[in-house]
Amino acid sequence: MYFRDTPGLHSRINKTLNRIMNETVINVINDVDAILFVVERLTWNTADQLVLEALNSTSVPVLLLINKVDMVKDKDKLLPHIDELATKREFAEIVPVSALGGHNLDTVARVVKKYLPEGPFLFPDDQVTDRSSRFLAAELIREKVTRQLGDELPYEVTVEIEKFSQQRNTLHIHGLILVDKKGQKKILIGKDGARLKRIGSAAREDMERAFDTKVMLNLWVKVKSGWADDERALQSLGYIEQR
Repeated sequence: MYFRDTPGLHSRINKTLNRIMNETVINVINDVDAILFVVERLTWNTADQLVLEALNSTSVPVLLLINKVDMVKDKDKLLPHIDELATKREFAEIVPVSALGGHNLDTVARVVKKYLPEGPFLFPDDQVTDRSSRFLAAELIREKVTRQLGDELPYEVTVEIEKFSQQRNTLHIHGLILVDKKGQKKILIGKDGARLKRIGSAAREDMERAFDTKVMLNLWVKVKSGWADDERALQSLGYIEQR
């Protein structure tokens, strides 16, 4: 089974990045054998409704996964909520899960398999992704930025890998964290650089496990106003495929 994770749909497409993300979602919807539509516990919001409307264009099976059910305190509310969701469209399956706790994930795998046609292997058995090591390094840094900043995270933040080279037993990586405003740079660096050091240390540890080698990681933060609305910048950062 080959899974494709998409960005969320954006109701506002005032910037090129928003438009590119929406195009990615629509392209994936029309190029898969089954769709896993993930919502959270007892909520249904405007973002969920936006996805639902986008799914009207597809005829492939849509499986609704209700995540974080382990956090629902009153379990008696879960079944009525499932019944209500079932009226929104004809879902192939509705499966309550807990991604973090592992609840019902074996059921998801079994159910998904029912809707997939058999075919040849698309990738070698030991290949877990079709993205490059540079891309993975950027994602590991971006993940640590997200974890460190939480609600403070500016939406327009991305990571560019400027150097990725193996020198003897050490992998040297230079990462550039791009933000849109000067104030965001200060937030990322933190007092006396403490926050950026924590981000770098956590990212380096994960990189050493992922790449199975010693890693020397250097990070900088740079203000690049308007990068999210610059098609050339988005292409160089990997958001747009080279034409």
